[in-house]
Formats: sequence, structure tokens, C-alpha cells
Amino acid sequence: MIAVELFKLVRRLRTWISIGLICALPLVVAIFIAVTHLAPPPGQGSAFLSAVLDEGQLYPAAALALVLPVFLPVAVAVVAGDSIAGEASAGTLRYLLARPVGRTKLLVAKLVAVITFAVLAVVAVTVTSYATGVLILGPSRAAAVGTTPGGLAPGSIAPGAGGGPTAGLQPGAAITSLSGTPLTTLQLIERVLGAMSFITVSMLGVAAIALFLSTLTDSAIGAALGSLAALVVSEILVTLNAATTVQPYLPTRYWLAWIDFFRQPILWRDIQRGFAIQAVYVVVFLAAAWANFATRDVTS
Repeated sequence: MIAVELFKLVRRLRTWISIGLICALPLVVAIFIAVTHLAPPPGQGSAFLSAVLDEGQLYPAAALALVLPVFLPVAVAVVAGDSIAGEASAGTLRYLLARPVGRTKLLVAKLVAVITFAVLAVVAVTVTSYATGVLILGPSRAAAVGTTPGGLAPGSIAPGAGGGPTAGLQPGAAITSLSGTPLTTLQLIERVLGAMSFITVSMLGVAAIALFLSTLTDSAIGAALGSLAALVVSEILVTLNAATTVQPYLPTRYWLAWIDFFRQPILWRDIQRGFAIQAVYVVVFLAAAWANFATRDVTS
């Protein structure tokens, strides 16, 4: 059953159009930045956009920050909301269950398909934005010339300052972290993978809510809009001072905590809390989806 759902996922044109549109936004932004050579000043605009003119290899992080607030959650909510409700509205759900397929197995297969879509989308954005950053914005200038603006290799000490002209050299330290310290290429890759994992888990929280709503209605659009409405309410409450007491438990509260992967050292507190709160939402809403779907009277 899982193989069937995965085949349906990759065969649908909607899947690739959604992923293509998600990847298109960072590409368009990169073209504008490359043509105008204008990026938001530090502290303004999407995260990392102020640095990509000098360090194109950081563009995957900027791209993830661009698609996370709206585009990626919408795509995941649409796919997850269509999982059960779409079959019901098309009149195929009853026939699926008429075959020797248990409801739990069908729900698991739908969940695996949604998870696969989320992973595909995050990986596609990361890979295409890295290529975009290197080809359009250019690699790190420090990496290209192998020196700092003062003519010294990154991390080196000026002659006469002790230790010789190459003392303290850090090979491959071409990318600057948010803390202002250099990152090696390996450290950058590790941090990008960490950010991808965190964002994927965050999208699983969205998927769990949408999948639960999908078991309550025969309208795929209704399930998707319902999950998005919950996320919008969460985003509003996160910015509301009067809601301070509930903010740590909102699904979107720690969505941007992945940025802490790009600090040196990594700040783990909000990252761990983000993983924990998403795990709670995934468990609770998947359990609710299973309980409802297992006892639901399927008539379509």
C-alpha cells in the first residue's frame, strides 16, 4: 500500500508543480539580488539575505527562510489535507477500504506519502538554491581569493604579531557564521543538514494537523484551509504580548529556531524545544486522526 501511495505521489503533476513553485521563489529573489547587487541590510528582510552577495554558499539557508513562513506549509497542508478527504470526495475511499486493506495501513501509507513530499520539497529547495547561490551570486569571496580583505588568509595573524604569517590558519574557513566566526565547508554542510531536518520535522506538525482534519471532512480544500487557519492563529498569538503564557506551546513558535544552527557554537535550547513541541503535535494529531478514521462510517 505504501508503494502504491508513493507511486501516486510521484506520478501526479501537482506534486512537481508545487515543488517547482516552491523552488522558483528563491531563484527569482537571487536573480533580482544578482542584477541589482542590492540585499537587505543586516537585521532586515529574510534571514541570511544580507550576506549572500558575499557568500553565495549561504543561499540555501536564505532560501529555506524564504519558503518556510508561507509556501512550504501551504504545499504540505494541501497534500496532507487531500490524503483522506480527497479520496472521499472522489468516491474512491470506500472502494479502497473494500479491498483487503486495513484503515490503519491506509492511514500509514498516506502519512508516508506526505512525509516523502515534505522531504522532497526541502531537499529540492536546498539543492536548487545552493546551485543558484554558487552560479548566480558566486561562491564565498573569501573562498575565491583565499584571503581576507586585508590580504591575509582567514584566521591568520599578521607578520610580526607572533607565530608567523600563517599562524592560526583555518583551512577551508570561508563562510562566516551569524556569530561572526568562520565556518569550514564541512561545518556549513552539517548545519544545512540540521536545518533541513528541523524544517522537515516542523512540516510534519503541519501534516499531522491537516491529516487529522482530512479524516473529519470530505473536502480536501476544507482540511487544508483548516490547518492553515490554525497556523495563522498560531503566528498571530506568537506576536501577541497577551498570549505569552501559551506561546511556548504553539506549533509555529520555534519554526525559525533552525537559524541557531548557523551560530558558533550552535545554540541548542530553542532547537531542542522546537523538536519537542513538534513531536507532541505529531503524536497527538496522528493519534486523533487514527482514532477518528478507525471508527468513521465511510459512505463515499
